Amino acid sequence: MSRKDAHAFAASLAATLMVSIVVFQAGDGTFGAVPADEIDGDEVRVVAEVDPWA
Repeated sequence: MSRKDAHAFAASLAATLMVSIVVFQAGDGTFGAVPADEIDGDEVRVVAEVDPWA
């Protein structure tokens, strides 16, 4: 997904699940969003973190 879509998806997930969501860029250049406790850091670059409590 695009970076813009990943940020929008992360904001929606954070508001729905009420957990911190990490937006990352994978080694192949694609972007994604997952809950912060599920990111392992292998071959991804963290772009942003969306915290629903902040």
